[in-house]
Amino acid sequence: MRISERIVVALSVMGFALAGPPAFAFEGTTVGQDSALPVASAASPVGSASALRKSVPTNNSLSALQYAAEDGHPIAQWKLGRMYAKGDGVAQDDLRAFQYFSRIANAHAEDSPTAPQATVVANAFVALGRYYLEGIPNSKIKADAERAREMFSYAASYFGNADAQYDLARLYLNGIGAPRDPKYGIRWLGLAAQKGQHQAQALLGQMLFNGDHLPRQAARGLMWLTLARDSAGPEEAWIKDSYNKAIAKASEDDRAMALQMIEHWVQGRRD
Repeated sequence: MRISERIVVALSVMGFALAGPPAFAFEGTTVGQDSALPVASAASPVGSASALRKSVPTNNSLSALQYAAEDGHPIAQWKLGRMYAKGDGVAQDDLRAFQYFSRIANAHAEDSPTAPQATVVANAFVALGRYYLEGIPNSKIKADAERAREMFSYAASYFGNADAQYDLARLYLNGIGAPRDPKYGIRWLGLAAQKGQHQAQALLGQMLFNGDHLPRQAARGLMWLTLARDSAGPEEAWIKDSYNKAIAKASEDDRAMALQMIEHWVQGRRD
């Protein structure tokens, strides 16, 4: 039976569990069960078209977006999901957001990683994983770290999504939803950092600079921390604090070498 035939509209309970970390190539392609297809839980009902219609205010722009979503357009579903998650133009409603993200994951999990909507599909899996990490209060969506890991694993391995790779790395580093495995977590962290995920760059930089689970490489650690600092938002004080501590401790040689590494990395991204 094809994988797509096993996906049901109600988003049946996931049926796979990882026996252990699979082997994977440097570019993030996994070999093994991490690329198995996850689906969201039947305990998280996907709203019917009529139910979702009632939840959206009836101004023209939102109505147009909603009708596109009901016709199965994943980008419209993603936009509505984000609106409900943030309370942007609608009443904030995490369960409604979860339902829209679930519709995307259920309908498009097997889309090609090169498809035009692949980024949206991968992001939907990441959003679902983050909801499973915390659960949704006053709903049937309970915290389920293993389910979260499965969502991140699929987006990280099949779609190569950098945010999923970062989230998955943190789970393995902290032993959440899977046995603690720093080596495997660092691999995912490195993949995300190479793709420009600044949180992964910051965490990897910390670990390299301090020699945490890795041989100490102060210059390389400072390189990643510098790149992360330049991309960090105002709410990400931990990244700037990590950079400030590292730059204060770094030798002149480490600083000079880090600068050369940054120039080389930036040039490589341009080529």
